[in-house]
Amino acid sequence: MAVAVQGATGKGSREREPRPGLVQRLKLSYSKHWYAYAMIAPVVLVLGVLVIYPLCEGVWLTLTDATSLNSARKIGVNSIPASYNFVGLDNYADILWGPGSYDRFWSHFVWTIAWTVLCVCLHYSLGLGLALLLNQKLRGRGLYRLLLILPWAVPTFVTVFSWRLMLSDGGAVNSLLHTLHLPEPGWLDDPLGQKAAAVLVNTWVGVPFMMISLLGGLQSIPAELYEAAEMDGATAWQRFRHVTLPGLRTVSSTVVLLGVIWTFNQFAVIFLLFGNGAPDAQLLVTWAYRLGFGQQPRDYAQSAAYGVILLSILIVFTAFYRRWLARNEQANG
Repeated sequence: MAVAVQGATGKGSREREPRPGLVQRLKLSYSKHWYAYAMIAPVVLVLGVLVIYPLCEGVWLTLTDATSLNSARKIGVNSIPASYNFVGLDNYADILWGPGSYDRFWSHFVWTIAWTVLCVCLHYSLGLGLALLLNQKLRGRGLYRLLLILPWAVPTFVTVFSWRLMLSDGGAVNSLLHTLHLPEPGWLDDPLGQKAAAVLVNTWVGVPFMMISLLGGLQSIPAELYEAAEMDGATAWQRFRHVTLPGLRTVSSTVVLLGVIWTFNQFAVIFLLFGNGAPDAQLLVTWAYRLGFGQQPRDYAQSAAYGVILLSILIVFTAFYRRWLARNEQANG
């Protein structure tokens, strides 16, 4: 009994020991892991200069009325100081519910959401279909893989400019449609045709990444699972539903998240395909660029506010997406 009491007392005394302060914990951590801190210091410095500082500067600009007329600039030998003012959240209020907010924000927001959902669905479905085909024992499979990955390997501006030539009025696409006696849309002039052209080009650019990623996931699924399912009399659809899709769950969740982020912020395809034209086909990211660099005077504050709104949307989506994945894993586990 005495031993038990002494042990309990000793344990209680240890629990009552004061926890070291933050500075002491940092010193202890640095003394133990100084080498790791030294190794990551250059990365932290580069990220701070290239990411954190511009982000903080952008957030600050959203709280001002900064334009190209009142920002600090140099004309010849004369330096003109900045004269913009702090306006708080007025830029966000003007974008979200100010006069003309539907034409300036909400119409582009709806199109950006529709564009993202449509493109990611096409990327994933076509990529999965091609990955399933390339996972079979085909003659010349290596050549097929090389040809199908070329759209991803070619620089984006080369691909987009090539499609722009093919989609022009006298281009290869309309010439082929004319030969087949089919309607010839105005891919680069008609608002609906512009959106269809943007989806077509972005699908061409994005499918190879999905295909390669999902092909790697397919090759990591043990063949014994398919053999066991086939011995149990499972059909091809049942093997796909109960073996292939669960086996691809981890890869699929990652590539879909990356696809949503990349497609939501897809600037190159829209800008290289239409420039500052095609207002109905402009995404939020290209509209933000147009405000900040494609007009006079340049509205730096509104452009930065669009950027912060885009970042906020993606952060909220990522948080809910990860929570949904965790809930599904618990349900399936």
